[in-house]
Amino acid sequence: MKISRGKLPLSIMVIVICAIAFAGVIFTEDLRALTGISIFKFKACSSKVSEEKEKARSAALSDDTIDEDKIDFDPNECSVTKGMWVFNSSIEPPYTDETCPYVDTQMSCAKNGRPDSDYLHWEWQLDDCNLPRFDPVAVLEKLRGKRLMFVGDSLQRGQWQSFVCLVQSHIPPEEKSMNRSRPLSVFSAKGYNATIEFYWAPFLVESNSDLHIVTDTRKRILRIDSISKHAQHWIGVDILVFNTYVWWMSGLRMKSLWGSFANDLEGFEELDAVVAYRLALKTWANWVDSTINPNTTRIFFTTMSPTHMRSADWNHKNGIRCYNETRPVMKRGYWGSGSDKRFMEVVSSVVGRMKVPVNFINITQLSEYRIDGHATVYTEITGEVLTAEEKANPKKYADCIHWCLPGVPDTWNKIFYAYL
Repeated sequence: MKISRGKLPLSIMVIVICAIAFAGVIFTEDLRALTGISIFKFKACSSKVSEEKEKARSAALSDDTIDEDKIDFDPNECSVTKGMWVFNSSIEPPYTDETCPYVDTQMSCAKNGRPDSDYLHWEWQLDDCNLPRFDPVAVLEKLRGKRLMFVGDSLQRGQWQSFVCLVQSHIPPEEKSMNRSRPLSVFSAKGYNATIEFYWAPFLVESNSDLHIVTDTRKRILRIDSISKHAQHWIGVDILVFNTYVWWMSGLRMKSLWGSFANDLEGFEELDAVVAYRLALKTWANWVDSTINPNTTRIFFTTMSPTHMRSADWNHKNGIRCYNETRPVMKRGYWGSGSDKRFMEVVSSVVGRMKVPVNFINITQLSEYRIDGHATVYTEITGEVLTAEEKANPKKYADCIHWCLPGVPDTWNKIFYAYL
């Protein structure tokens, strides 16, 4: 057979193209292995393989959000920070602030009159992996005979309420109970001999604003080297989930005290917030390392929940904080002024030196995008839902710190479940 100059038969061209593609894949795979980039999925040149793959995709689970080109979630392979929010109108929230009786008024946005509902239909999808669906029955089985405790501030309380709401509907009424108090609240799943608890400790270390909140941030004083008063409640817990961030963001230097509060709160030292934060985290880390047996207790740390107080951050210059925002920021890697990376670096540095392993629930980047998920004016102040007049003044009253429930904290717990 005579081959015309400059041209190759189609079959030879296909072989050459596939060989080049295969070599490129091998090179890319080696490069990714060296640089730590997540797993690359090789796609065969063969159309037959592609057809078989499509058949397998069609015959797979009915969950149409699963992408079979992605690997199953593995904490060692998957980054929960790399992904995007995808709108899915078919998603139905697993609970509402009406069906779950444990949602505080502060976060009951729909009940408080929020007119839009798109914020309920955004799904966090990872670039390289599939997050497993939150399975309430599987969670309760994992918690059988155990205590799970969330420790921290009001944002951690929101994560706790979300977690309770995600599982409680699967427990018969006579087999569940809630006992709420300050500082410890306990939800009991009696049939599973399990509890899901929340302990209030906004700084983790002791302060004069623990039981009775000091609203004037200039008068708050930290006992920077003491944690035992709080930590006595953490002993014997099987799974501990900590957080602390937003209470450090007053913009002021932190009044820090060594020793007791006996001397009428005198003798404190004013420290830069990041310095005080590092000292407090070291006190917490020392307690964990000296007290916790990693064979019996698992430790998690929820990273900082971003605030969205400056609409100029996402180029909405005429906006009023996060008020009336109805869509997430879609710019990849968006980072606003409400997340101080210095605090994340402190957490990373302190935890990196600990003997007891700590698992991060890294919620910061994915929450950064969700300018639409906050309670804004659909909330309460001092136990009362905002009046119509107060709602009309978002510049003063919009809460761009706390999140609506159901909402973004449900995704935090979906990630937490993936690590459980």
